[in-house]
Amino acid sequence: MEHPRLDISPAHGRLRGIAVFCHGGTERKVEPPREHALSLVRMRAVEQVVRRAAGARGIATYVVRYRMAGWNGEAADAHADVRWTLEQIRAEHGGEVPIVLVGHSMGGRAALRAGGDPQVAAVCALAPWTPPGEPVDHLRDRTVTILHGRGDRWVPARQSADFALRARAAGVRVARFTTAGGHSMLRGAERWHRFALDTVLGATGIEPMRPDIANALQLPVPEGIAAQL
Repeated sequence: MEHPRLDISPAHGRLRGIAVFCHGGTERKVEPPREHALSLVRMRAVEQVVRRAAGARGIATYVVRYRMAGWNGEAADAHADVRWTLEQIRAEHGGEVPIVLVGHSMGGRAALRAGGDPQVAAVCALAPWTPPGEPVDHLRDRTVTILHGRGDRWVPARQSADFALRARAAGVRVARFTTAGGHSMLRGAERWHRFALDTVLGATGIEPMRPDIANALQLPVPEGIAAQL
């Protein structure tokens, strides 16, 4: 397909913010994601929680359905799809509505890559795939929240710790937490869901930022990037 598919749920009433959900994938694969791929199912579950809790408060949600299931090296296809989505949002709603990117695994990498867009208020990265050398400078003065499972065997938590450390040094507002569980976000699912929801509500100004996240954003290294849930 020529462009990614967007599953859109409009806000009820006045639009106050948009949450864009970026699911996981694999390192290399040019076929489209399977309809029932676990990575897509899990991100839909996160989106559903945010939509049900925040849709009536002015939050629209977009689930990005990538053209290809893989990152695919320098093509960075998932990142290209998220950038395209941001342009579609601008064309539809203008450039003033705050956007929060919520990404898991490869989707976390794509969201973080796209997080320098001037309309992005925050990036919520769930167990993000952040290999060594992943760029951080474009996120300067942005807000980034990270949650990573301490038992993650697919994407070890030390990767997001290194990313958060380099991002902090570059002037990025980063709050990083670890939690029990692995990569799939199944153990303690409500913690992952609530973390994403609270980041969306706080970054769009609908509610004050959740106290533990707000505190971690202010704490120095290592405390601010090694908090636990």
